[in-house]
Amino acid sequence: MKNIVVQKFGGTSVRNLECMRQVLNNVRRPLANGDKVIVVLSAMAGETNRLIALAKQWSPTPDAAEMDSLVSTGEQISVALFAMMAKDEGIKCRSVLGFQIPIVSDSSHGKARIESIDDKMLVGMLEEHDVLVVAGFQGVDSLGRITTLGRGGSDTSAVAVAAALKAEMCEIYTDVPGVFTTDPNICADARKLDRISYDEMLEMASMGAKVLQIRSVEFAKKYNVAVHVRSTFSDEPGTIVTQEDTTMEAVQVSGVAYDKDQAQVTLVGVIDEPGVCASIFTPIAERKILVDMIVQNPSKEGRTDITFTVTRAELDATLKLLEGLKGEIGYKALLSDKNVSKVSVIGVGMRNHSGVAAQAFRALRDENINILMISTSEIKLSCLIEDKYTELAVRTLHQTFVG
Repeated sequence: MKNIVVQKFGGTSVRNLECMRQVLNNVRRPLANGDKVIVVLSAMAGETNRLIALAKQWSPTPDAAEMDSLVSTGEQISVALFAMMAKDEGIKCRSVLGFQIPIVSDSSHGKARIESIDDKMLVGMLEEHDVLVVAGFQGVDSLGRITTLGRGGSDTSAVAVAAALKAEMCEIYTDVPGVFTTDPNICADARKLDRISYDEMLEMASMGAKVLQIRSVEFAKKYNVAVHVRSTFSDEPGTIVTQEDTTMEAVQVSGVAYDKDQAQVTLVGVIDEPGVCASIFTPIAERKILVDMIVQNPSKEGRTDITFTVTRAELDATLKLLEGLKGEIGYKALLSDKNVSKVSVIGVGMRNHSGVAAQAFRALRDENINILMISTSEIKLSCLIEDKYTELAVRTLHQTFVG
């Protein structure tokens, strides 16, 4: 078998015929080198949102399994149209849907996780064709039902296919030229990174950076697949996401990220005794609600305040759940605030450099930005702030650490 190149193109890269022709030009490059190519495509830009809106016209609470059947058609359209165009250009190719490989997932409709991929089937198809046009985002569960992998799931599809075929590189083509030190729309001084570690990219993705879906980075790290994030519309090299090395560790902070999809919840006057935190967070976890930052205040007269953050979309469900637990938990008041956001400084070099927190706190203080909550990891410092200060905080921290 010849060398296999895996390329993924997002919704903006396939939004119309002109863009798809540019995708075809990118596919021709490895073909010219004699490589086999697997092209993973997303739905056309806006198509998934259109299908979701359509479903809600028919049903206020659409069945999750039927939603997967519906929204997965967006990718089916993309791969069929692209394969038609490629065949007209004399390229030996075919379109392939998730269940035809199959990409086997669990049954968590709307956010399924890949369990296995039949690499033998893919290799067999590549023996007959030079290009396979694979529908991203799609899986199939053990019952034969179509599943989808969540927003940005085509990234995960591409990296998982690359891992299954032991490809050394997975190229993720998008409408931006790579991974930047922060959002260029907020900070004019943001610059493109040549390389970034898996761990740094995981933190950036978890903070809402839209360049790569977090599960695709997890897959890449687990199976040691280097990911090249680059622009569909330029031949310039992008950013390589790979294992960290000594040059990365020498840089104190690689980037500044932010996440406006935050909501703060505070339980006031919770009885401070063993098991109370479990009583709060176990039911939340059972509802699949993701909790991020958690702070518990010092106990006073046997009671304490517990504050944590969830996504804004999950705030109402969280509050309803906690209201039902009031008798068990014994809190005095339940407060919430959607007007918050999280800013983070990220870098593997933070493991070996002290003083990052002090610098960040001074920089925010100098701009009169109050810090509501703090969380840390080996390579990340996050601060919850009022969302009206988000852009100022990003620019301030970027100037402080990245320049």
